[in-house]
Parts: sequence; structure tokens; C-alpha cells
Amino acid sequence: MHEQVHNRTARLAEPVQRCAALAVVSGAGMRALFEGVGAFALDGGATLNPSTYELLAGIHEVPAEEVVVLPNSPNVVMAAERAAELSDKNVRVVPTRSMQAGLSAAVALDPARSREENAVAMEEAVAHVRTGAVTGAARDDVAEAPRFKIGDAVGFVDEELVAWGDVSETLEAVLAELGREAELVTLIEGESAPLGGDEAAGLAPDGIELEYSLGGQSAYWWLIAAE
Repeated sequence: MHEQVHNRTARLAEPVQRCAALAVVSGAGMRALFEGVGAFALDGGATLNPSTYELLAGIHEVPAEEVVVLPNSPNVVMAAERAAELSDKNVRVVPTRSMQAGLSAAVALDPARSREENAVAMEEAVAHVRTGAVTGAARDDVAEAPRFKIGDAVGFVDEELVAWGDVSETLEAVLAELGREAELVTLIEGESAPLGGDEAAGLAPDGIELEYSLGGQSAYWWLIAAE
């Protein structure tokens, strides 16, 4: 009880801004990245799947009159929209489908603008971002001609499978695809990434500005965004 009272007092002491972003995250590093650009983070757990009630409570915890919610997963969008309907605040959902896309959206937020103005700016930012991911296959490929087995690396670009097999080769292929016509590539390491940071970063195409961060997410070895 004393801790709850203390937390409530601390929240009330925070300056109330016009608009803020609430982002669903997984991993301590991802939380730090979002908070580093001024967003408020809601822990979605390893599966990135908070309930409507948890989203509603998170919205009410944000010290702002208006809130833009970044679900950061297609599975969270409906719950976020329902929480927005139930909230007594002015809430808008920008349906980000990944944490790396959500991070680009969060950077575009201006606390002095309205939720609608921020939503437009954030949607525009996301429209200019391509995303990718590399992780270990959770099961064998069920295609007629199997491409990978459980534990092999699988790489995605914009949610489409583009590479598989060896870890380094898969990550390099995804980075090469995302690096085409991009000026900046962000590579975010998960908690179980099988390559060290220097080795992973060294697989990026020449001439690309690379930002490497520790996300700590459990579902993906690496999350990638290209702008």
C-alpha cells in the first residue's frame, strides 16, 4: 500500500503534457529505447500480448490529456482500439505492427501537438520504414520441399520470409535487402542472439549507417528497421 501511494504521488507530481505515446514493449532494452525518445512503455510480456484492461490501465497512467497508443503487434491492435473506446481520455491508436516500426513512430511525436496531428505524423514516419527480423525457427518447415528445420535461422522482410539456414548468411541477406535505397538501418539485438554485436553489425552492407542497440526481446534474435 505504501508503495502504491508513493507511485501515485510521483505520478501526480509529473507535469501533464498535452499528448504522449504509450508503446507496448517486450524486453528491458526495448523499454529503454522507447523511454529514451519520450514514450511511455507498457510491458506486453514475452508474447507482446497485453489485455484490454492492461492497456486501459496503461493509458490512464500516462500523464497526458491525449494519448497515442502504439500496439507494436498486429495481435494487439484490436485490444488497443477497445481500450481507446473505454478510456475517458482522448486516445488514438496508430496500428504499428512491430516494435521497430513503433520506435520510428515514437520519434515523430511532439507533446505540444494534438493526438490527431501526432497520429498523422507518426503514420507518415512508419510509411517510410521497412522492417525485418531474424530468429530461430520454432518448427520444421511444412512445405512440400522443406527449406529449414527447427532451430535454423529464418529471416523476414516486411513479414515475408526471405532467407533461412545459417545464422550469419540469413542475417546478412535480410540486412542486404533492407539496406537497398536506405540511409539508416537500425539493428536491435534480442536476449538470445547467437552472434556478438560486432559480428552482427559487420554483416551490414557497405555505405549504410548502422545503429546497433540492445533490445532484450525474447521472440526475435534481431529486429531491424530501415529508413
